[in-house]
Parts: sequence; C-alpha cells; structure tokens
Amino acid sequence: MPVVFLGLGSNIEPESHLRLALTELRTRFGAIVTSPVYRSAAVGFDGPEFLNLVVQMHSDASPASVHFELEEIHALAGRERGCEKYLSRRLDIDLLLYGELFINQPPVRVPRRDILEYAFVLKPLADLAPQRRHPVTGKTFAEHWQAFDQRSQPLASCDASFLNPGLGEVPAG
Repeated sequence: MPVVFLGLGSNIEPESHLRLALTELRTRFGAIVTSPVYRSAAVGFDGPEFLNLVVQMHSDASPASVHFELEEIHALAGRERGCEKYLSRRLDIDLLLYGELFINQPPVRVPRRDILEYAFVLKPLADLAPQRRHPVTGKTFAEHWQAFDQRSQPLASCDASFLNPGLGEVPAG
C-alpha cells in the first residue's frame, strides 16, 4: 500500500480545524502519523500566523480519490474556494507525495512543488521521513532541509497537545 504524505495548515481557529482534519483523516484512511506542529508567518500576505504539520498515512485509494476526500474535509471545515492563492485559511490540506509517483494531471500534482519551497512543509516532512528521497531530486528530505535557507522562513515549535495523540495518530518522535 503506498505511503502518502499530506501537508496541513490553518490560521483561522487552527487548533479546531486541524483537530477536525485529523479526525476525518483517521475516519477515512485509518492510522496516521503526525509530524511536530510548527508556527509560521503567513507567506505572500499579511495575516495571522499559521499552524502547520505533515501527516503520513497509507492508502490504496487512487491519488484522485485521496484528493477528492481532502476536498470533502475542506468543505467540512467551511473552506470556500476562490481564485486568491494567498489568504487566511480555515484549513488547507495538500497532497504532497503519493508513494514514488510523479503526477502532473490537475488537480493532482505530486510531488508537490511546495515541499522544496516552504519551510513549513519541508521541515515537518524532514522530521517525519528524514531518509525518504524526493522522487524527482533523489535527495533525502533531511538533505533538502539542511540545504534550505532556514533563516528566510523562520519556524517555531508549537505545543501539539491539542492534537489528542491518544485518539489514533502517532506523533513522530
């Protein structure tokens, strides 16, 4: 069964929306593993700080089916799709990786370009799967994180007790 990685973020009632997302992911896909949670500044616009994490799970659902499930979870959180890319979000869940697949058939694009562009995606992914290799570059996520300009996008560790790790996700450690 392929290993799937998802990036999660929120800056509108983030604890509540991230908890909703994790509950729904467990219900729809089974066991999940969560990275540490990081606080980061909004990128591309002025807004409240985001809370971000990465989730690892296994799924034999197709990448398109996983994407569809993620869109349903967005709808449950009250996310409204618009044409603006940079704005506050109740919930944002991105399909980052699906096994070793390379797919560029919108709406599914994996590996997601954000992995190498944003600290709030790369750092939690490197925490969760440091020795896993990026399907395009061949470098490990730990190597990518070491090469990343970490001062350009500062992250702060965040207390993740709101995730309720006893309810099915296994925090990375």
